[in-house]
Amino acid sequence: MRVRAHTGLEIDGFTIGEKLHEGGFATIWEVTHPLYRTPLVMKVPKILDGYDGPTIVGFEVEQMILPRLVGPHVPRVIGVGDFAVLPYVVTERIPGDSLLVHFRQAPFAVSDTIELAARMADALHDLHRQHVIHLDLKPENYLQRPTGEMVLIDYGLSRHDQLPDLLAEEFTIPMGTYPYIAPEQFLGSRDDPRSDIFALGAMIYQAATGKLPFGKPETLRGVRPRLWRDPIPPRALVPDLPEWLQEIILRALEVDPAKRYQTAAQIFFDLTHPAQVKLSDRAMKLKRDSRMTVWKRWWRMRKIKGFPAPVSVQSQISKAPILMVAVDLSPEMETLADLLRQNVHRMLATQPDMRVACVNVIKTSRIAIDSAVDDEGRNLHVSRLVGLRHWAEGIDLGDERLTYSVLENTDPAAAIIEYATHNNVDHILMGARGHSSTRRYLGSVSSQVVAEAHCSVTVIRRRDTAAEAEEQLAVA
Repeated sequence: MRVRAHTGLEIDGFTIGEKLHEGGFATIWEVTHPLYRTPLVMKVPKILDGYDGPTIVGFEVEQMILPRLVGPHVPRVIGVGDFAVLPYVVTERIPGDSLLVHFRQAPFAVSDTIELAARMADALHDLHRQHVIHLDLKPENYLQRPTGEMVLIDYGLSRHDQLPDLLAEEFTIPMGTYPYIAPEQFLGSRDDPRSDIFALGAMIYQAATGKLPFGKPETLRGVRPRLWRDPIPPRALVPDLPEWLQEIILRALEVDPAKRYQTAAQIFFDLTHPAQVKLSDRAMKLKRDSRMTVWKRWWRMRKIKGFPAPVSVQSQISKAPILMVAVDLSPEMETLADLLRQNVHRMLATQPDMRVACVNVIKTSRIAIDSAVDDEGRNLHVSRLVGLRHWAEGIDLGDERLTYSVLENTDPAAAIIEYATHNNVDHILMGARGHSSTRRYLGSVSSQVVAEAHCSVTVIRRRDTAAEAEEQLAVA
């Protein structure tokens, strides 16, 4: 027997309190449960007054996906209700309003736009790593924890790699929020995580300019022109916007998914490393494409049926991973550095879309490193950057996928782990010398990284028995 949600209703141990929000497809209620002290909310679909196929199926999808998700970027699920009585999902309550309220104040200062966009991209990458494409990214589907992490909500249109796509099985019309929907979604695709990259790009555009890149179309027919019509360049609306930020925004908004950022981790990396963003013609644009260019694009797109999509979300992330290479530039480690470079070439042969972040660590004392110089009197930080670039000669990726960073820390292993964690690195490649009694008893940088890194690690070791014998004698 079905019941309606109302204040005072008790179901499955939950007591429904005040109605917090009523949208077009669901209502949100405050609820309590004797076993939980944390504030809770219950989401209930609006389907009791008649048959609404997409709403029913979408809520089934949300009930399937949400309980599988973990981490700070998703709401923790407490309970799920049966359609036979009252369909619902109970989750922790994230305090505060959605980003929709915040976005009404756009445009934001450049620094605020960058910081906000990076946190949004970080949350999206975490979702993609859990095999989910959101497919309805927009400001109202982002909440923010008091600790700063962005939380993605509303999975009614989402796709999980490892679950049946019920919406695709039952409906053929494109679904999404029209100002943010990607061109391939308009063409019916529901299996490309780069669709979320497009929506993220639209939101960054909105945050930076206060405008939507494609206006507010109210029909699918109004969405179609984005297959051939480019948006007004952000710098034409906000002249002080950095060229590198326009590069990021317009790359995320490319019509062809193959020309966009391939993962949310890559866009996060560029947002947090602006000095290393490779500028193209996108960065310099101050007006929209000419009529002739648009006409040629329309001619190519007028009969297009779709774009090639990856096999799965995980395959897309695996195809375009971020590889961190920790390079020791010491003269005695030259042979090991050569081995690292050879391994990078081998990995690129199988994963040509990989991004390579070359890193060197300066082990510091508590004394500031700013004035430290090398043996030739050059600033140590600058000389290490030069050394990294010299090491990477022959790795033909272009500046947009080959970056260099010099880290400073009293603990080199901690510096490597922190960099990898902050930048969503997928794999660490580093070197280590042969075994020695010193490393056996005191540990080594590589062993600490292997033990504590959140991602996979490959350690390349050279055999140098002479050096090991010297070290063992010194210890003795």
